[in-house]
Amino acid sequence: MDLTTLLGITFGAASLLIAFLIEGGHIGQLLSPTALLIVFGGTFGATAASFSWPQLKQVVPAIRALLFHRMPEEGAVIHQIVAMAEKARREGLLSLEKQLDEVEDPFMRKGLQLVVDGTEPETVRGILEIEMYSLNERHRVAQEIFESAGGYAPTMGIIGTVLGLIHVLSSLSNPEKLGPAIALAFTATLWGVSSANVLWFPIGTRLKNISRKEAQVRELMLEGILALQAGNNPIMITERLTAFLSPREREAAKNEGAPGAEAYGAS
Repeated sequence: MDLTTLLGITFGAASLLIAFLIEGGHIGQLLSPTALLIVFGGTFGATAASFSWPQLKQVVPAIRALLFHRMPEEGAVIHQIVAMAEKARREGLLSLEKQLDEVEDPFMRKGLQLVVDGTEPETVRGILEIEMYSLNERHRVAQEIFESAGGYAPTMGIIGTVLGLIHVLSSLSNPEKLGPAIALAFTATLWGVSSANVLWFPIGTRLKNISRKEAQVRELMLEGILALQAGNNPIMITERLTAFLSPREREAAKNEGAPGAEAYGAS
């Protein structure tokens, strides 16, 4: 489970709440049903109106990916591809068929299956690139949903404040109630801006980073599978694939063979 997302959102929300309490506020001032309904109900409605139902259904798997996403480390992928390349050089590509069930990642397993089936390299590349494009598109829709919610939320907060001020101005004959009423009106703006910057935008950005990381790992897998199919020397495959790693990770790969192999095998 990815704790950094939960910890970040929790820390951000807690910081705002603690600062509010330090200034003399109390929780009851924030729990305005009207403000919450306008901000969250309005944000949900506006966001839902912006996307189709099949697109909105991407939110559930996106949240699941946000909390439980785990891609294999690049070093572990390199280690596995190089081990298969060594086996293929000794025993031929067909010998890899027995190991396909051990490959947990469906993208990599599909690519290896195409290679074992004798598919032409250009066809393998084309099929896997289409798979990558389709995956990126699904991820992009989920990102845009949360980013749209982050754009609508502050506006809904302002709408809630304006509605509250209309009510305040209609009660000018009762001055002692003006202060609390104005404070309550601005609660909607607080919820709108806070939810956008502590919840919706961070989730959208996190999903974007997950998608970028996954695309990089998929690209590494694609290049490794094609190099394996071409019968490249395992050493050359290692040199080619370590280009995807950071300088520190490359050094670790050279010193230790390939990092993360145990973690991948246990994932």
